[in-house]
Parts: sequence; structure tokens; C-alpha cells
Amino acid sequence: MRVQTLLNRMEKFKSFVYGRVKLEERHGESVLLVRIRARKRSRPQCSACGVRGPVHDHLDEREFEYVPFWGFLVFFVYRMRRVKCPTCGVTVERVPWAEGKQRMTTTYRWFLAKWAQRLSWTEVATIFGTSWDSVCRAVELAVEWGRKRRKLSNVRALGVDEIAWRKGHTYLTLVYDIGETTRRLLAVAEERTEESLRTCLDQLGPKVCGRLKYVASDMWKPYLNVLAERASQAIHVLDRFHIMQKFSRAIDDIRAEEAKRLKADGYEPVLTKSRWCLLKRPENLTKTQSVRLSELLQYNLKAVRAYLLKEEFQRFWQYSSSTWAGKFLDEWTTKVMRSRLDPLKKVVGTLRHHHDLILNWFRAKRTVSSGVVEALNNQVKLVSRKSYGFRTSRVAELALLHNLGDLPEKNITHRFC
Repeated sequence: MRVQTLLNRMEKFKSFVYGRVKLEERHGESVLLVRIRARKRSRPQCSACGVRGPVHDHLDEREFEYVPFWGFLVFFVYRMRRVKCPTCGVTVERVPWAEGKQRMTTTYRWFLAKWAQRLSWTEVATIFGTSWDSVCRAVELAVEWGRKRRKLSNVRALGVDEIAWRKGHTYLTLVYDIGETTRRLLAVAEERTEESLRTCLDQLGPKVCGRLKYVASDMWKPYLNVLAERASQAIHVLDRFHIMQKFSRAIDDIRAEEAKRLKADGYEPVLTKSRWCLLKRPENLTKTQSVRLSELLQYNLKAVRAYLLKEEFQRFWQYSSSTWAGKFLDEWTTKVMRSRLDPLKKVVGTLRHHHDLILNWFRAKRTVSSGVVEALNNQVKLVSRKSYGFRTSRVAELALLHNLGDLPEKNITHRFC
């Protein structure tokens, strides 16, 4: 079976014919050159408007990189024609195997983009004998093609969060679709400011924002301001994970301060190596930590009182009515304000300031969970680790959307795609 027959089986171009195939050596590598010629009396197509016209003249031969065959680098060789377009004048013709001035075929670009979801871009470039920039452009093609054709009509719940992507407190704002059946990344923007979140929401459009029923975020003020402005009709649920994270930080501060005081006063260091005993949920403790915690609970320490108050607050999430949950929250915060535990009092100030948003957890009937956002954040970290970090925010956006955006893909006949 000839190479031309295989190519016609995989990818046949209208008005063009596969010609002679030649094998030659270049820089110590075997290269397969496949010549393509236009059919007789076929009229070239204008690259600008797509209208067919008569041939003006021919240019020099141009090579287009194709998917490697059996370890051989493959190039299509074609002598481009210029067309006399009645509208655009004399232009270079449009060919079906490549776009614009690209020297890489569209099929090969999609092939590289598919592999870039599995491996790092550097590994893909090394394996297939191309450059990192070529893989980057291939991913950019796939992402832009998919973003134009993705369906956003079923987006009803958004999750907003930020993640550090390089040293120096450099963040990315991430917007997720956290509906009941969909878990995907919708938009990425550099920094964690009001402008960055507005940029993400602008990518989705006003219609999508107007149809939202729920939004979930942490207590970062710029996010709260923009969500109140752009999605005021949606129920805004504060991130439960970040609320409990504030408790952990407060208890850790109380424990560290009290441990230093006990050591300075010459008392027994009962709080030494007890950090995770106080921060973990009881069901997540190891046997050793459980024994250690039971010993700590026998002492009248500030850290122990803070731990008991935190565990008492866990009852808040078990309510089904926002009214009763609100009453419990008011009683609990009043109790803490009398406890002389300053770090916990700061947490109470935060809870009171966001009182209504916290109760939206129950108004949303627990249909929106921050756990989905945290799970997606973990996937973002995996993509970053696989890529060994990102060079620029644009590269980070492409890699994350390509892996986590659940974007539609072009149906390429080449079987490796």
C-alpha cells in the first residue's frame, strides 16, 4: 500500500492530489516529503474572503509540517498559487491543510494539543521533534476554537477563587462552573482584583451572569464587590472552607502564644506537639492524636477552650433552616465575646460582618459546595506541577483551560487525535 493511499484514507483534500513521495536525510534525520498539487482546472480560493478566482501566478514551494509517520518527520510540499480576487485583489490562496501563514498543518497542531493534555509541553516537543513554541501555538488553537464553541446556556452556579501561580504573591483569579452535573474551569485572569474578576465575567457575557442562581466565593472584598454588582440576583454563598480556616488560624495563634507562656513560667510543656490534635476534626485523628487530645482536655487551658468553642460551632452546619442557624450563630458569637480569647473575637467580628452571606448556605439548600472549588484548585495545582510552572500568565491561562475547561474539540480524521 502506498503512502498516498494511506493519506487519502486519513485526510483527503478536495481539489488537491497527493503526488510523489520522497525520503531524504536532513541533519541526521530521515524526512518524508509528500508533494501536493492542485487538480487541473481547479480555481484557487482567496485567503481573505474565501471566493474562488483565476490563478494570477505561482510562488516558491512551501513546506508544511505534518504528523510524523513511523518515526519519520513528514512535510507536505506545495507550490502556493496567488488568486485574482474581484474583491480583495491579488492574494495568496487558502489551503485546507493549514491556516494563514502557519507552516504547521492543522491536523498536526491538534495532534500536539491532544498530547499536551497528557504530558508537559517540553516533553511533547522533545518526543515529536518540534519546538515548545509550536506546542504552545497548538494549544492556543485548541483553546480558542473550543471557547468559541462551548455551551454556557446551562451555567447556573459559579465558584470564584484565587490561586498563587508563582513566587512573590502572584495570583490568578479562577472562575468555575460548579453546577450539579458540570465541573469545569470557565475563565482565568491575572491578579485577584476587582478588575481581574470583571475580566473573567466579561468573557462569560451578561446573559450568563443574568441567569446565575448561585455564586460561591471566599470573603475577599474585591470579589464580594464585583459579584454583588454583576450577579446581584444570585444567592451568594460564602466558602465554608475559608470560614473554618479562620478558626484554625485563631486556635493555632492561641496555642502558640500559650505554649510560649507556659515555657517561660516553668510549667510542664503540655502543648508541645499538640498542634494537629487541636486543628483536626475528631474523626480524622490518628490513635496517638486521639489519646493526646483526651489528655489535653483535662487541662483548663485557653487553647482547649478555643478548641471546644470551635467544635461547638460545627453544629452550625447541621441546621436546615436559616432562621434557626441564625439564632445559633448569634448565641455562639455572644458566648465567644465573653471568652477573653482575642483571636477568636476577631473571627466573631468577621462572622458578624458577613452574617447574611453566611446564612445563604442554608438558603441555597446546600446545593453549592465549596468542596467542588477546592477539588478543582487541586487539579489546577496538578496541571502546574506537570508543566513545571508557567512562564507567563497567558501560558497559565492556556494550559489550565486546555486541561480543565472541558472544551469541545475539532473532529480530526487522523486516528492519533
